[in-house]
Amino acid sequence: MLNMDFTKAVIINTHEMQWEPAPAAGVYRKKLEREFPESGRATSLVRYEAGAVFPEHEHPLGEEIFVLDGVFSDESGDYPAGTYLRHPAGSRHAPFSKEGCTIFVKVNHFRRGDKKVVSINTKESDWYQGYGNLRVMPLHEYEGESTALVNWPANEVFVPHRHHGGEEILVLSGVFMDEHGVYPGHTWLRSPHLSQHYPFVKEGALILVKVGHLHGA
Repeated sequence: MLNMDFTKAVIINTHEMQWEPAPAAGVYRKKLEREFPESGRATSLVRYEAGAVFPEHEHPLGEEIFVLDGVFSDESGDYPAGTYLRHPAGSRHAPFSKEGCTIFVKVNHFRRGDKKVVSINTKESDWYQGYGNLRVMPLHEYEGESTALVNWPANEVFVPHRHHGGEEILVLSGVFMDEHGVYPGHTWLRSPHLSQHYPFVKEGALILVKVGHLHGA
């Protein structure tokens, strides 16, 4: 098991990790959390070389994807960088990439009743006003769990707050900060239930954030 104690905070600068080969040729990954070697709950960065194909597989408890670069594809369509996807429990697909891509992917962590299929091109979606000067793009919500993009302009400061149900962040660009540290692009942070922090930025940042999913995980 890897980082499966959800009562502990985890901070990983994924740029400092090496790519490891996945079971499919031309597919590589950086493992962030993993229940079993090739099954169970997992969070990873996955890189497809041009022309790589992953065998058809099922998602017993769902799959969530954010396309970081390139174009990710399966039999249902092509998904460019900035696309957010959710495949519910029991779904199947055979993904591939013609030109190559990198994705952030979470598998087997959905709640049993969460059956919604989601495909959002965030490059074409609307932003909403958040706290202060933050801009927020909601992506998914179910029974207290929510996922969103948050755009932080330069010098923005958020109020100190506590995470009921935990918080998970992938820094997509810029540098995210709090009183505990400095987190450059592609840093992954997981904070446990009832943790707290005081986030801010100096030069701006874009983050993918999920909250409310670690209570009882």
